[in-house]
Amino acid sequence: MIPPSVEGLGVVVNRSHVPVWMPWPLPVGWLFTGVAYAGDDRSGGRATAVACSGPGPLGGIGELLLVAEELGVGLGARYAGIDGLDPGSGMAIDKPPQVKMLAAGRPTPLWHVTGAPQDRAVFAGEARGLWLWAIVWPEQSGLLMYDELVLTDLRDAGAEVDLLPCGALTPRLLGQG
Repeated sequence: MIPPSVEGLGVVVNRSHVPVWMPWPLPVGWLFTGVAYAGDDRSGGRATAVACSGPGPLGGIGELLLVAEELGVGLGARYAGIDGLDPGSGMAIDKPPQVKMLAAGRPTPLWHVTGAPQDRAVFAGEARGLWLWAIVWPEQSGLLMYDELVLTDLRDAGAEVDLLPCGALTPRLLGQG
């Protein structure tokens, strides 16, 4: 977990072997509120989590955590509050996806994941051959996901990242709340 700053984000971006997904542009009024990664100096980041927060679609504050991870890491499941390393049977891929995003220019379907605590909405799918999780608090802020967010892999972003608005560190990255 690294406090929200452009410099801290740059450290994760430079060490990561998986995408560092960020809604780009950020929704109006939203801020970058933290980043975390799983891995080590030898193998690099095998999973990343980027947190953002801002006005919820139904009022109040909404929080969004985007996780990219290799199979078997389990960071997304941990933040989603579910057992195991992946969505497992909580993801009904035999039905149409509930959400579609544009990740690095590619249409990316996400399915609602059942079995998560009721305080959040959890969606998961695949982007660039890796898990992509979108976890939203409070649960009703999941409506944000139906706006077809555009995600950018910050490893491919340019100097505009230097203008990223930063907020206070979210306790969600610490596993609280």
